[in-house]
Amino acid sequence: MRELEQYYWVLDLEPGATLEEVNQAYKDLAFIWHPDRIPHDNQRLKQKAQRKLQQINEAREKLRSLKAKYQTPHHQPPPPKKPQTRTYEAQARTYEAQARTYEPPKPNPDLSGQDFSRANLSNRDLSGRNMSYANLSGANLSDTFMHKVILRGANLSDTNMFRANLLLADLREANLRNANLIGADFSGADLRGADLTGARMRSGDRLLVKLIGANLSGAIMPDGTIHA
Repeated sequence: MRELEQYYWVLDLEPGATLEEVNQAYKDLAFIWHPDRIPHDNQRLKQKAQRKLQQINEAREKLRSLKAKYQTPHHQPPPPKKPQTRTYEAQARTYEAQARTYEPPKPNPDLSGQDFSRANLSNRDLSGRNMSYANLSGANLSDTFMHKVILRGANLSDTNMFRANLLLADLREANLRNANLIGADFSGADLRGADLTGARMRSGDRLLVKLIGANLSGAIMPDGTIHA
């Protein structure tokens, strides 16, 4: 299989998929295969998830770079090629080769205290970034991947966090007043002391935010009550 086709295959996409489809496939697969979702006592599956995530990250970056290159007026993207079948043995060899050549990403820069007010950060990958005490008021964080992001004391008032992924995020004492949290995933997040006054989390009686395992001790809820 050609290298380009392989990247589409890793993301379970047909060759020629759009950048939007690439980004959505990446978020779906990264959520499924993230090692932190695997029980700690299952090291075999945890290692497999780490390899999968490496392949998913590489495929997304390669396809994004390719599409950026061909977005100039002087280039046209190559025609999509018909996907070919590949054997299990070939897949295994490819995975092993990628695991051997993988280099861990460089540490993310410290973004604590930075001003991102009203910035458009939709669909960005901010996983693991330190954004404590940053100003994100009015920012667009829809569909943003923010796994394990540190937002302690950050100003997130009036932000649009529609379908944002904040799995295991640190949001202690964060200001989330009047934020749109519909569809966001705060599973395992630390929201102790956060201010959620006026935040949009429900449609009628239905809660539309994932809070599985989240710590809400001392948080001010949308109706002004303090969570016990």
